Amino acid sequence: MNKKFIVCISAVLLLFEACSHQPNTTAAAGFKKGTFGYDLAFLQKRDSLLILKSNDGSASVIISPKYQGKVFTSTAAGDTGRSFGWINYKAFDATVDSHMNAYGGEDRLWLGPEGSKFALFFKPGSQMVFSNWHTPAAFDHERWNVKNSDDQKVELTKNMQLVNYAGTALNLKLDRNVSILSRLEIESDLGMKIDSSVKSVGINTENSITNTGRDAWTGKTGVPCLWNLDMFTPSPGVRIIIPYDESAGGKIATTDYFGQIPPDRVSAEQGELYFKADGKSRGKLGMPASRTKGVAGSYDRINNVLTIITFDVDRKAIYLNQEWTPNKDPLIGDAVNAYNDGPLADGKQMGPFYELESVSPGAFLQPGASLMHRHRIFHFTGSKAGLDRIALKTLGVSVSMN
Repeated sequence: MNKKFIVCISAVLLLFEACSHQPNTTAAAGFKKGTFGYDLAFLQKRDSLLILKSNDGSASVIISPKYQGKVFTSTAAGDTGRSFGWINYKAFDATVDSHMNAYGGEDRLWLGPEGSKFALFFKPGSQMVFSNWHTPAAFDHERWNVKNSDDQKVELTKNMQLVNYAGTALNLKLDRNVSILSRLEIESDLGMKIDSSVKSVGINTENSITNTGRDAWTGKTGVPCLWNLDMFTPSPGVRIIIPYDESAGGKIATTDYFGQIPPDRVSAEQGELYFKADGKSRGKLGMPASRTKGVAGSYDRINNVLTIITFDVDRKAIYLNQEWTPNKDPLIGDAVNAYNDGPLADGKQMGPFYELESVSPGAFLQPGASLMHRHRIFHFTGSKAGLDRIALKTLGVSVSMN
């Protein structure tokens, strides 16, 4: 062998080895947009993904360390099944946006409060308007570190240094454990047997925050909170449902976060709050811990998808105000939120998408102390009779609601 031939062979072998370690993007090629296979192929080109799978392989969950440790999407029916999370494909090739990089994802972990005099999204002294609103890079577009992972669960962590609207420096560590739930675990969580005609996927997230600084977080310095946000694809047939405690006092919900939501889009009756989620009118609402039952959901009658979220609630704890004003009590806020995307005043639109969200109480933590918030997502598709039983059990309403 001459020297040139040896060099060529070596180069080919190196190329082969490099390719063998690349994500398998061709395995999902050719899938229709909207399927899990399509989204898997798209995301594999951008990150070394962590894929969780059910024992029978029908349910899968995609987690991305590079994109903020978020759960991007899931399916209940393999690669050809519906992809449940909303993904903003055009955002991946865009330059970094100083306001927010809306890559999408059916569960991401942010920190609050967004607004109030302890806000994390506005610089000290700035006016709380959109032009001054900036999601901190630490949880907007920076990578998370993987501690452990296997086919059933992933453990991620990230250290952060933030400054709130009051000028307080917050040194902290976030830990995020994500696991796929078995069919039996889903049934146990919901307290019911799921009909065999229904396909399902369940995701458990356990999120914790630790004060790694030298000073305690108090009502004077300002405290953060954990904030789970789930982005889904809207349609004219989507309605969000949030059950509430009719016996509790005070208002049922705040419905004017971004201006009052029109009455034809939101209503409350007989212990159920309804919110239209078609992605055509921007609005956000929130419900206090005293009212929420720790569950919310949505039903898409066009695509026949029932989505349920459950989350930890502590009715005795202090929840933080997240509204874009420093003039309200920062220690009176909501435990669950819902958002419907729509055009901004200039006609531009981030989505469309809609969100179901839950937050932890304020993290009034001494140095070294931690707070954990559990948030779970379930998707169901199949016979309407089977979905109806789940909706009645969890949300108290039928999927045939008007």
